[in-house]
Amino acid sequence: MAEHEEKKQEESLMEKIAEKIHGHDSSSSSSDSDDDKPSESSIKDKVFRLFGREKPVHHVFGGGKPADILLWRNKKISAGALGVATVIWVLFELLEYHLLTLVCHLLILALALLFLWSNATQFINKSTPHIPEVQIPKEPVLEFAMALRFEINRAFAVLQDIALGRDLKMFLSVIAGLWVLSIVGSWCNFLTLFYIVFVLLHTVPVLYEKYEDKVDPFAEKAMHEIKKQYAVFDAKVLSKIPRGPLKQKKKD
Repeated sequence: MAEHEEKKQEESLMEKIAEKIHGHDSSSSSSDSDDDKPSESSIKDKVFRLFGREKPVHHVFGGGKPADILLWRNKKISAGALGVATVIWVLFELLEYHLLTLVCHLLILALALLFLWSNATQFINKSTPHIPEVQIPKEPVLEFAMALRFEINRAFAVLQDIALGRDLKMFLSVIAGLWVLSIVGSWCNFLTLFYIVFVLLHTVPVLYEKYEDKVDPFAEKAMHEIKKQYAVFDAKVLSKIPRGPLKQKKKD
């Protein structure tokens, strides 16, 4: 009986050793196979993204509440913003309401309702309505002013470089953009143009985020063709145009 029990113990010990060896081999083989396969993140990094972006669309728009609204993370707020913009456009464009008239009518209605409500509470023995004190906070206004100042100064610097002939490509891009904007401005007024841009900002980014894997390959082909045509145009036309004095000094 003792010999029989020793044989059983030896067999169980050998089985445990074999299981450990087999488990180590399988884990090492799986790790080797994982190392051989390129990670999904590295594959995604190599994929062409529109405008050369390396971050998700949500981070491109700042990653905060404005990005959530534009990308419809909160559908109620996004739909409300689009609805308010649509109502404003209908009032001023289709119904031809004037801004001053609308503001005055809204103030008259609000003040009349609050005045009647405050006086009616005395007859029905209820407390007067609580009207909160409205104040514009200082810090957000200063932050907005600083950001606006920075963007305006940067735009002035770009315009200065263009005017001095430092960047011919930027010059042509700005001229083409202003020309297109002037054509669009002749079709509609500023309010309609602002509303169209607002609607595009609430539709194009969310559609692009949804179908970016299909859009980016077509964008890559289009960008390659544009660069190819621009290289031909640069060789035949732009290279023959005399550059500004600052550009010539740098070359010398």
